Amino acid sequence: MSSPRSRPRSSAAAPLDDEDLLSEILLRLPPLPSSLPRASLACKLWRRIVSDPRFLRRFREHHRRNPPLLGCFVQTLYTVHFEPTLEAPNRVPQTRFPFPIDTGGTVMILGCRHGLMLIFLWTRNQLLVWDPLTGDQHRLDIPPGFDKEETVINGAVLRAPEEANHFQVVLVGNSDIKLTQAVASVYSSETGLWSNLVWTLLPADDPHVPTMVYHDMCSVMVGNSLYWLLSGNWFGILEFNLDRQSLSVINVPVEIIDVGSCLLTVMQAEGGGLGFLFISENCIQLWKKKMV
Repeated sequence: MSSPRSRPRSSAAAPLDDEDLLSEILLRLPPLPSSLPRASLACKLWRRIVSDPRFLRRFREHHRRNPPLLGCFVQTLYTVHFEPTLEAPNRVPQTRFPFPIDTGGTVMILGCRHGLMLIFLWTRNQLLVWDPLTGDQHRLDIPPGFDKEETVINGAVLRAPEEANHFQVVLVGNSDIKLTQAVASVYSSETGLWSNLVWTLLPADDPHVPTMVYHDMCSVMVGNSLYWLLSGNWFGILEFNLDRQSLSVINVPVEIIDVGSCLLTVMQAEGGGLGFLFISENCIQLWKKKMV
């Protein structure tokens, strides 16, 4: 019998020769821009693993709940530019995401979701759907039925994970017939058409100060519904249900008298569900809607 000291020792590098084990190790690298490029420089085996499309899909799925913030898009009056937030070597150059068009006038970011940006080209009365990673862009004319004079609109863009080549745009705003009505229409890139308008009545205590969709706040998606804040002579929440293709109005849980002295926003509540945040001079209130 050999003594413990005389037993052959396995090589320390042996586990890294096991592709399955190595793949699991590399899968847990931080999801930063420099992680996989640096790993690919180690050797041919590592490069083959991290460049495999199946590994890349697993890497994205593994880190999808905690992605890094690479930067943000900042809106100015006439354009949109990317502002990186990370330091080197993970800093993404500002020129990596150049704004794709000369807008010719005022622009407004309506939302970002599923890798797409929705931008309102106010002067042209068009929507721009832009994929900053691929550079793909689609311009959509505002459909009939929306108030063209005030052009107080908001919207959301979305696409399913399995539908990388197709997207939907949900557009909401005031009716061009009655400002006491909110209207919505859905665009499908698959058909290239807008749906028929759906509408709901908006509270109007004062007909001279209409209730409108608040355009400086992006939509919130909870389950299969999208939500926007309503403001004017009445404050509430506008809901668009994607399954039923319907609009409805929800009362906010607090009385708002002077909007200039408070902050309010619609948000996704902890654990899911619709949340509402209200901040005034002397209190902070966080509400969650009960689903019945």
